[in-house]
Parts: sequence; C-alpha cells; structure tokens
Amino acid sequence: MSKPVILLLGKIHPRVVERLQDGFHLLRTPPGQPVVLSEDEASSVRGIAVAGVVPGALIDSLPNLEIIANFGVGYDGVDVAAASRRNVIVTNTPDVLDDEVADTTIALLLNTLRRFHSAETYLREGRWEKEGPFALSPLSLRGRHVGLYGLGRIGGEIASRLRPFKVKIGYHTRSQKSGVDYDYYPTLEALAEAVDTLICIVPKTAETHKAINADILKRLGPEGVLINVGRGWSVDEDDLMAALKAGTIAAAGLDVFYEEPKVPAGFFDLPNVSLLPHVASASVVTRNAMADLVVDNLIGWFESGTVKTPVPETPVAKK
Repeated sequence: MSKPVILLLGKIHPRVVERLQDGFHLLRTPPGQPVVLSEDEASSVRGIAVAGVVPGALIDSLPNLEIIANFGVGYDGVDVAAASRRNVIVTNTPDVLDDEVADTTIALLLNTLRRFHSAETYLREGRWEKEGPFALSPLSLRGRHVGLYGLGRIGGEIASRLRPFKVKIGYHTRSQKSGVDYDYYPTLEALAEAVDTLICIVPKTAETHKAINADILKRLGPEGVLINVGRGWSVDEDDLMAALKAGTIAAAGLDVFYEEPKVPAGFFDLPNVSLLPHVASASVVTRNAMADLVVDNLIGWFESGTVKTPVPETPVAKK
C-alpha cells in the first residue's frame, strides 16, 4: 500500500517532518509563497500539516483531503466551515502548552509591573555602579484585582497561578463557568470597570476583534495594566498606544500583535510597555509536545480513523 501524502504548508516544526517522513510521503510548499500543485499532486493529498493558514479555496482544490492537523491551539487560520462541508477532520494542539503559556503570562505580568528587564539592562550597562540604585518600580502586584478576559484551559491555569499572589480574581466569558469561585462579570465593560489588571486570553473571533479599545482601557483607570497573551486581533493597538502615552493606563505587557511579526514602531519608545515576540509557548519541551500531537493525530487518523484532539466544529466520525 502506498504511503498517504501529507501536504506541509509553509514553515512547520522540524519534529513534525522528522516523525512523518518514514510513514508518509511529504509534499512541501515554500513559506510565504502561493500553493501551486499539479492536478495529480492535488488529487494525491490526503492530509495537511500546518502552522498557519488553510483557506477554503485550497481545501476545495484537494478532492481526497481527509484531515488538517494544525500546530497550535488557535486554528482561526483554518477555514473550518469549508473543511466541515467536505467532511474533513481538523485537529489542533490544546492542553500540552497550557502550563507554558500560563507561566509566561505570570512572568510577563511581573515584568510589566516591576520592570525587571529594564533593571537588568541598567545593571549590564554599568549604570548601577556609576549612577546608583535603579529607580523604584511605580507598580506592584500587591493588592491588585486581576480580571481574566477568557477562562478556558489556559485562562484557568493562569488563574490558578495567580492565587498564591493573594490577588482578587474576576473573569468575563460569554457565559458563567460552573464550579468556579472567581467573580463573574457578564460584560467586558463591567470587568474592566471592576479590575485594575486585565489579562486577555481569548481566541480570534468576530466578537473579540479590537474588543479592548479606548473605552475598555479608560475603565481600567490610571493604575490599570493590560496583559495580552491571546491574539493581537483583540486589542486596538492605536488606542492602546494613546492610552499608554496619556497615562490613561499605567502599563501593558504584550506577547502578541495585530500584524505579526510587524510591531507598531510607536511601542518601542514607550517606557511603560513590555514586549515579547510571541514566545508564550516557545520552549523546546512544549513545542516538541505540540509537534508530537500534530503527528499523533495524523498517524491515528490513517491507522485507525481516530484523532486525539478534534476541534469542536469538526466531524469526528470514524472512517
């Protein structure tokens, strides 16, 4: 029996390639280039491995496509509706990165409040010896009221890590979570009004597009802090820059941006923003686990017709 053909779209973790190459025939496309396949190649493709975008037009051009294995928890780049119409399975990589992202969120929050990176830079530049102690940080985590915009798997892990810091915790999601003792706020506006620290961990949806805007930031207040580890899509970056410059809020910590890897230049000159290049899950251990889940889903599908982590919208019937 011939090996199933897997289309590798653009750049993907090398462990995916390493584990797939013996049991599958791999068809690669160059990163950043349009996907151009011959009729025979298109007909041969039975699976896709991707860490990015799979448009509906591509799905429809592959008549024998059965599964799309997405590298990442978020799968907004995959046209799931088009896949479902074709009865194509879509999988993602939840759970294995929850701890890493939650850990990074706490680190980003602390760095934003206490300016540890700036303090280390001050030391490395020899300024401690020449100029004296680094300036006191104007902000602290002590006594803060933290609001989570999103309380899924990762949001829950972030909240559990916040508990030992003795902060008050609230959250907003579309509906109240059962069995959760954090304060629930039915709207993002109500959450922002109540808290002074807002952590954004929502997916990319129509409802979350630039949901954090000038109004929400004003509600956080002059001691307010915004942390975004979800999607840059959820924040109006122009409004955020204006709020940081005007003192509408005190500080922000960002791991994600609207047009990655492009970062608005206006952020670079602001002393009250901490910036990371989308590294929340970027450890060797976690990225290897994500790669393994991509491969395990593909192997499971072609060996037994089952997958470990189908996305909620996708068909899950056995072959």
